Amino acid sequence: MNLPKEGVFHNAALISIKKSYPGHAKKIIHGLWGKGQMMFAKLLIIVDDDVDVQNISYTAWRVLNNVDWKRDVVISDGPLDDLDHAASFPRYGSKMGIDATRKTREEGMTRDWPDELFMSEEIKKLVDSRWTEYGLE
Repeated sequence: MNLPKEGVFHNAALISIKKSYPGHAKKIIHGLWGKGQMMFAKLLIIVDDDVDVQNISYTAWRVLNNVDWKRDVVISDGPLDDLDHAASFPRYGSKMGIDATRKTREEGMTRDWPDELFMSEEIKKLVDSRWTEYGLE
């Protein structure tokens, strides 16, 4: 499947923000749903400003690792596109916002957020050179 390289899809958007205060990502979600044509967005995903939303694979990895589905997902009803065949009613249905930013203690996080770990280029080359030995091609 060919995905666009931008962070915007039909009826969905990946947005990176420099988080300034607790709840900032959820404020962005609700604010965008109240802004012009963004009211039709069925999915808004907010990530930290160090995430390159044009790199879909890395962004998905960050989202899936940074979300507590009970705490970080907003489900809301509102206007949808005329052409949205999945909506329960014409031009009206459910939409989802996901706060995939790092959480702070003020947002209920009871422990420190871990630093992201990166493999050195030396380790990456070593692993790549041994795929066959590992039984992988």
